[in-house]
Amino acid sequence: MNAAALPRIVDHTLLQPTATRAEVEAAIAEAAALGAYSVCLSPSMVPVEMPEGLKLAVVVGFPSGKHHSEIKAAEARLAASHGVDEIDMVIDVGAAIEGRFDAVEADVRAVREAAPDVVLKVIIESAALSDEAIVGASRAAEAAGADFVKTSTGFHPSGGASAHAVRLMKETVGDRLEVKASGGIRSHDDAEAMTAAGATRLGLSSTRAIVEGAEPAGSY
Repeated sequence: MNAAALPRIVDHTLLQPTATRAEVEAAIAEAAALGAYSVCLSPSMVPVEMPEGLKLAVVVGFPSGKHHSEIKAAEARLAASHGVDEIDMVIDVGAAIEGRFDAVEADVRAVREAAPDVVLKVIIESAALSDEAIVGASRAAEAAGADFVKTSTGFHPSGGASAHAVRLMKETVGDRLEVKASGGIRSHDDAEAMTAAGATRLGLSSTRAIVEGAEPAGSY
């Protein structure tokens, strides 16, 4: 994937709790300059002025996922009212570890119903899950009406995305849902590995450095 194509599948991400308005504005400007697909922000940073052609995503239940479903739904509803294009929600990871996939499905469904017209990505925190739990959580997200399953928040001590997890998620959801890889993707080689495994979207905070590590436009 060359330097022209890569940004088109990138959610340029700024989710640090210390992020300021000035940093958000700079991240939006950088995303637009790089040709990123979207910018992904904390919900308290919206509404925010966006340049034409750049999508806006916010996180919900982030980063722990240990919020009541009603709270996640309220966050999603508020974000939708502010005109966001996409929502990246965190499941209750403990429920997935315990195999309570009905609870995971109900959690995702609450957010889906609160923001029915917004693209919904479901963060399963794959590095903290067994293969069986990755499959179960992905199936629950699909059953609840999600558009994407997503690997990681990037804040969990177990780690971020892996090609193995992406491949397993893609095998589970097939072409019915898309897969987003995020967390720990720090090089062009990392990005290539994730897309080769089946990811169609990448969450990156070091987008410029990763794009600059890609082949020039016109290379294959």
